[in-house]
Amino acid sequence: MSSPQIVWLRRDLRLCDHHAFTAAAEAGPVIPVYVLDDETPEDRRMGGASRWWLHHSLAALADDLGRHRSKLVLRRGRASDVLGALVEETGAEAVHATRHYEPWWREAEEELAERIRLCLHDGNYLLPPGTVTTGSGSPYKIYSPFRDAMREAIDGFDPLPEPSLTNPDTWPESDDLADWGLLPTKPDWAGGMVDVWDGTFGTSAAMARFERFLDGVKDYGVDRNLPAEDGTSRMSPHLHHGEVSPRMLWDAMSRYTTDGANTFRNELIWRDYAQNVIQQFPKYAEEPYRDGYDDSFWRNPNRGHLIAEELEAWQRGLTGYPIVDAGMRQLWATGWMHNRVRMIAASFLVKHLLIDWRHGEQWYWDCLVDADYGNNGVNWQWISGTGVDSNMFVRIMAPLSQSEKFDAADYIREWVPELADLSDAEIHDPSDKCRPDDYPAKIIGHKEARERALETYRASKR
Repeated sequence: MSSPQIVWLRRDLRLCDHHAFTAAAEAGPVIPVYVLDDETPEDRRMGGASRWWLHHSLAALADDLGRHRSKLVLRRGRASDVLGALVEETGAEAVHATRHYEPWWREAEEELAERIRLCLHDGNYLLPPGTVTTGSGSPYKIYSPFRDAMREAIDGFDPLPEPSLTNPDTWPESDDLADWGLLPTKPDWAGGMVDVWDGTFGTSAAMARFERFLDGVKDYGVDRNLPAEDGTSRMSPHLHHGEVSPRMLWDAMSRYTTDGANTFRNELIWRDYAQNVIQQFPKYAEEPYRDGYDDSFWRNPNRGHLIAEELEAWQRGLTGYPIVDAGMRQLWATGWMHNRVRMIAASFLVKHLLIDWRHGEQWYWDCLVDADYGNNGVNWQWISGTGVDSNMFVRIMAPLSQSEKFDAADYIREWVPELADLSDAEIHDPSDKCRPDDYPAKIIGHKEARERALETYRASKR
């Protein structure tokens, strides 16, 4: 029998359309390995919500492997050390892995490649980041031309089927998933996430969800902006953890040509765009691209208790702006937030409260089941006006009118029950006359916040 092949899994927890699995299966017996590595990412270790999802995603993958009479080996520690030891222990000829673009994984791949035979494969994105370039051969920085070039370069996909796996003569020992403590217990704060996501983990469940979404995809261009409607695909955590690949979704949409379907395709391309950005600027989720947005520009929660209290009010959904509070409470309860509301809540933090976007980026990182280094950083720098391709800082989103425009009344009733009895006319911006005693007044008035933000911007340009 040929030597075993290790498949190192990270954010690619599937068997379908998995180039590393396919290549390993063609070369010999396959040992699938997931390493829970909290050392390599350092302060970018997964937040609690992502760890909760990871537990269920790993369990689903283990079940899928069981259909092939295979196993998922779980180990914990520094990935390069664990995998190096596993190669020696099993006599594996090579480690196969899907290429990742987060800076800590790029460093880990380089380190591991110096020790063993590491075979990296593409497959987590529509096209490998860096392959679509400008006429001069440079990587794109601006989304629109990148999107157009991607649409021209993509000529359909033929996703890989599940490979036929053979097993090694002996299996290395594995940790017990339950012993990793990925699920919260004391206290168990995941009840809301269970209510929303239970039974939806793994490739089969994710694709079933997507097929249901496609039934109404023609209206996606409108419905995706309505928080009270279930018009979004909710595929982001499945994509982030790699239960499905974007190529699988693109292929599943091949017969759909409506404007709504094209809007969704553009959002898949945005995901590729974010990876192209962090490939060029590895610290993009932590460092502003544009000059002029240093610590002196922002109100820093670490420099005053009042600012820290305002940050906490935003995090807890107690700002007095119903649409913002609904979104932040949805995030805390379910590990996910409607995309339109993510923008509104993010804009409120950086422009109404003038708090550094990185505090918001870190909160989303800790709370989202789909916390993605590239997407999170690119989206926060877009809304704050600090990014390579971003909304201008002086374009300040009005949360109250946004709430009414996108018909968020029932969304607010669901997540801010103190306001449930208010009429549609009152609920977006409750006056003192109808505001319940248990709901806070506005943390700052919209006009006051807007003028303060604009003056701060003008002062920074003097």
